[in-house]
Amino acid sequence: MSDNTVTCTVKTPVALQIGDVKTDSRPGIYVIDITFPPGQTINIQEISFKNYYTAFLMVRLLRRDPKSSENAVKWVTGLQKYHLMPKPHAEGGSQDYFSIYRQQMLVEPDDVTSIRLILRQPSSVWLNFTLEDIKIRECGNEDSEKNLSSWFSSFTPVEQPPDLKEGLPDPQQVSSSIQQMWALTEVMQTNQSAARIGRFDVDGCYDINLLSYT
Repeated sequence: MSDNTVTCTVKTPVALQIGDVKTDSRPGIYVIDITFPPGQTINIQEISFKNYYTAFLMVRLLRRDPKSSENAVKWVTGLQKYHLMPKPHAEGGSQDYFSIYRQQMLVEPDDVTSIRLILRQPSSVWLNFTLEDIKIRECGNEDSEKNLSSWFSSFTPVEQPPDLKEGLPDPQQVSSSIQQMWALTEVMQTNQSAARIGRFDVDGCYDINLLSYT
């Protein structure tokens, strides 16, 4: 299975202050912007990361507006207040790995040009919080099945079926071949540990049905 990891730039987290700056020096919100190469849009399949004491996550997507005829871009909310830590004051989920899939999004994450991750930690227990090892994976090629079917259809059988106009094969010859194949299968199954392909003897003797005459 292809990894489909997208090349992107994860920018340094930017702190947003909550409350009085003079009395509270600890920021409660960080914003992480993720950008793609200029002119590139992606259809997001998965956003994966390792948490580091972030309690809640919001995902914002800058995508092309499907209703606009001028390919205008618009910020939309893909995920709203997603819980990473069940209890912000406790350790649970603080350093776990997470994956967010397109099926969890509030909108279809298609034609996305940029992603904004908004991290929140209301607890003052933790001095720092962020997300690490962020990876974006895009959807696979929708035409893969069609391409695969086309690839298989390009093959032609090595042996063509016999032309019925020239007559059917000799029934006795077909019956003899089938009998030999059946007998070989029985021998291989009952003597699987000792039998070798190409030998038809059983306990030093040959079955008369296994002999072919030329």
